[in-house]
Amino acid sequence: MSLMPKLSTILALSASLMAATDAEVISFLKKGIGGNPNITNVQIEVSGKKNLPAMSGWQAYFMSIEADVKQGGSTRHINQNGTYFVNGNVIAPELINVKTGERYNDTVSPDFSSSFYTKSNRISGEANATHKVAIFSDPLCPFCRRYVPEAIAYMAKYPKTFALYYYHFPLSTLHPAAVTLTKAAIVAEQEGIDNAVLHLYKVDVNASEKDDQKILNAFNKTFGTKIDLNDIRRPSVVNQFEFDQKVAQSMMVVGTPTVFFNGQKDASKNKYKEIKVK
Repeated sequence: MSLMPKLSTILALSASLMAATDAEVISFLKKGIGGNPNITNVQIEVSGKKNLPAMSGWQAYFMSIEADVKQGGSTRHINQNGTYFVNGNVIAPELINVKTGERYNDTVSPDFSSSFYTKSNRISGEANATHKVAIFSDPLCPFCRRYVPEAIAYMAKYPKTFALYYYHFPLSTLHPAAVTLTKAAIVAEQEGIDNAVLHLYKVDVNASEKDDQKILNAFNKTFGTKIDLNDIRRPSVVNQFEFDQKVAQSMMVVGTPTVFFNGQKDASKNKYKEIKVK
């Protein structure tokens, strides 16, 4: 369930002639979300802001939103990120450049911190390669299964040109089996199995499967391994899994595959193909 208010048009934040403050933006969104009686304990923070040079006066607001949501007879806690655009006392849920057609929701993101480029996330290339590429992916996402192996195989051929960093981002609501698969892949990576991420996309399993043992059986069949339930519960595996999720949250990643090229979100996902390689 999305907590984002359905603001179909640009709305006034307040009657003030001055630029809206962070507090006003938060208050406006709280009123919109809190208007739903099934949503309580709404907490909203501004996690970052970025000016849009091509759209004078506009700023992208990166928001962290938490709330308790009642669905049926149960209540669950939801933590989501969202991007809004603010200009003076006006807020918009999306912003499109009418001259270029650029949809800023797709292209604007927080700056990619250098601390996210870790050795454990680098799956190919040299750390000092000319270009850094980061991929967030779910191994059971249909588009990912076509795109990611090709991208990995291509960039791996040019280790001085591309340093490729991979972040496990299973979409648990859509593909429950992906969570266990990614943890098994992390085990394989930590045990030194070559091309673990690349082989991950060959595992044949129902994306809706929730039986961890059945999922591991499919993984082990593909990898020729004997990874078990205890392995995917190792602290080192859990820590890496949680790190990848935190990076995704910091970078406002909501879908897969999401690609960053040299720290900037690559909506085309193909900027690496534009680089001349030797």
